Amino acid sequence: MKSFNKLKAFCEAEGFRGWDPYDGLNSKLFQSIPFVRSNRFSRLAWIQLFKRSPINLRQLTRVPKDYNAKGLGLFITGYCNLYRLEHNSEYLDRVHFLANKVMELQSPGYSGSCWGYYFDWQARAFFQPKYTPTVVATSFVSDALFNAYEITGEKKWLDTALSSTAFILQDLNRTYDENGTFSFSYSPTDRTQVYNASLLGARLLSRAYTFTRDDAMKQAAKQAIQYVCNRQREDGSWTYGTLPFHQWIDNFHTGFNLECIHEFGNYAGDNTYRENVKRGLNFYLGNFFTEEGISKYYHNKKYPLDIHAPAQLMVTLHKLGVMKQNDQLADRVLSWTIEHMQDKAGFFYYQKKKWSTSTIPFMRWAQAWMFYALTYYLLENRAAT
Repeated sequence: MKSFNKLKAFCEAEGFRGWDPYDGLNSKLFQSIPFVRSNRFSRLAWIQLFKRSPINLRQLTRVPKDYNAKGLGLFITGYCNLYRLEHNSEYLDRVHFLANKVMELQSPGYSGSCWGYYFDWQARAFFQPKYTPTVVATSFVSDALFNAYEITGEKKWLDTALSSTAFILQDLNRTYDENGTFSFSYSPTDRTQVYNASLLGARLLSRAYTFTRDDAMKQAAKQAIQYVCNRQREDGSWTYGTLPFHQWIDNFHTGFNLECIHEFGNYAGDNTYRENVKRGLNFYLGNFFTEEGISKYYHNKKYPLDIHAPAQLMVTLHKLGVMKQNDQLADRVLSWTIEHMQDKAGFFYYQKKKWSTSTIPFMRWAQAWMFYALTYYLLENRAAT
């Protein structure tokens, strides 16, 4: 696939380092103004300016490119997928390089291996200092290390991935409901109930269970899965979380939910949630994609068009085993995305809004995700790379 080869060449030329939509607080200019740096509202406004602006302010305000642990995890899995397609030593070399690099980025001082982002992050619900580990970053990195172990047999990567379960079980906060089920927090420093984040923690535990056969992991994962399935709406959808300002329904987080619930069933040998996945998939496919191949961000609104959405479609269809039944949709979405959101230089744009396009080549959010997604598409089509 020509599109994939161009993207691969771009990412390798950049050494897998880049900018991120949320890295604005790494600006040396921002950090030089103490009274602004210490103010919650200033931090939030600064991040939103950098995230929303179609103009890249990062060079002007001195935001350096860097490695993102989650992005590296996506690249690791992508190269593992390529190796499954073709036993090319180049792919193995990339897996070794990226896996060793991500091992260096672990956040110390926790019960198990864990990862965060290389920038301070101010959200509406909480503030996260750089390298604060999150369940999302940890889940994607650990999943990649499981994949790397399966490809290479390097036990250190298996041991590290298994170690991350201690972070999930011991360091994350839990919010219980009246039924005794619970939601994992996003990080050790908050108590939010974000559905996709908690499910990613459950997915990690259930995959670890296939190696350890530790029933405590399986049971904790099932409680977290049940918590989210209890909150699925009648039409099959989920909001982002429980807080009043988390009541939107979006494309790629819905895909995360479906992927995690389905994979829990596979790893744990538990078919309890098949109907939840079926209803969720019907909602997902019926509300987030247009006939022309546009991936909507929200179920009820077209814009913004975010590169994460078409990427997650490829992953969701593959992980749920329904790519062949939906191959025309996948091809339409991929064709539209390549035509309208891939630059001639090979990288993918971040977002298209009604009147503007952000063409900033974010490494984790756009390039790593499309790299990851396209390798699953290639696996499905057994195409030469």
